[in-house]
Amino acid sequence: MKRIIRNIPVGYFLVLMLVLTLHSCSTIKNYKYFEDISDTAKITRLTNAYYKEPIIQADDILYIFIQTADPQGGNLVNALNTPAFGSGTYYGNIFSASGNNAGQSMVYGYLVNKKGEVTLPVLGDVNVLGLSTAQARTLIVQKASIFYKDPSVTVRFANFKITVLGEVAHPGTYSIPNEKINLLDALGYAGDLTIYGDRTNLLLVRRQTDGSTLGYRLNLNNSEIFKSPYFYLQQNDEIYVTPTKAKITSSDAAQARNITVITSALTVLVVLLTRIR
Repeated sequence: MKRIIRNIPVGYFLVLMLVLTLHSCSTIKNYKYFEDISDTAKITRLTNAYYKEPIIQADDILYIFIQTADPQGGNLVNALNTPAFGSGTYYGNIFSASGNNAGQSMVYGYLVNKKGEVTLPVLGDVNVLGLSTAQARTLIVQKASIFYKDPSVTVRFANFKITVLGEVAHPGTYSIPNEKINLLDALGYAGDLTIYGDRTNLLLVRRQTDGSTLGYRLNLNNSEIFKSPYFYLQQNDEIYVTPTKAKITSSDAAQARNITVITSALTVLVVLLTRIR
């Protein structure tokens, strides 16, 4: 046995030690976004996905503001933007982005009932289900014109929120003041992926108007994601960042400890074999 060990070149043990160490370390490719885009100074023209305006669904909360030639005309509608629960900071009547404390503050607006209607003073029940906020605005202007002269209407989502979970720095639910938000914006709110987040296998969960729920897989390593119909988010979308195999098999501390133990043991073995020879 000793003769066999003596005949093995010491260099083999050094190579083995290096391979074991590198095997436990992730390459930069695991952390980069859009791997197929060149690193050179040449400009790469990307084709963006078609942006489809979010549509109004049951249980949405709408901020509705009416201005008329008569200063008192829309006061009743504007005063009855009633509160519902949410989380964040207020700038006037607009709800700013916030995370981790959903349900502790109030969102002001009109709740869309199960029939898809909002009940407005004077105007009555207005069915806005399946409409964009721009289409809902046009509809409310038509109804308001019966009672007011030259009404101007603002309609916005008061509870436009997305949820980011999994391997991100700050998982939570975020309320967004801007209806046009994409996947990268959402990850930015959540503080980006951790080093254990799988950039090739994000899960987007989206609720449909019929009550069903669909899931889509997204790959941040490929610039084709910019063309995806799921690049732009809808209200109530949920993003789950799956962990990599490295996270599943061991924690970072355990991994570092194992590398240290193996390296130390091999180093001692190499020293002993060198002295035996």
